[in-house]
Amino acid sequence: MGRRALDLKLADPKGLVRESYRIEGITAGECRSIFVDWALSLAPGVVVADALRVLLADYAAGAPGHPMNAVLEEGLRAPPPAGRRGGRAGRMRGAES
Repeated sequence: MGRRALDLKLADPKGLVRESYRIEGITAGECRSIFVDWALSLAPGVVVADALRVLLADYAAGAPGHPMNAVLEEGLRAPPPAGRRGGRAGRMRGAES
């Protein structure tokens, strides 16, 4: 088996995700809140996608159906394309026709 690209200690430096798996009855909303805290705690230079893969491999396998699994998997998906951001230029573009 190949060597991991990232150590678990770097992927979950404060143990936030680990602890979320230990909370009975945790909701998806609470998992999303923990996810934001986790993302802010990553060291500079840590690739988020690599960290998420490590967390999924270490924690999700032992907890099928846990709401944090879905949150971590969502984090791996590409963000939707940005739409119109508003402002005068966006409104005026439609008025030119």
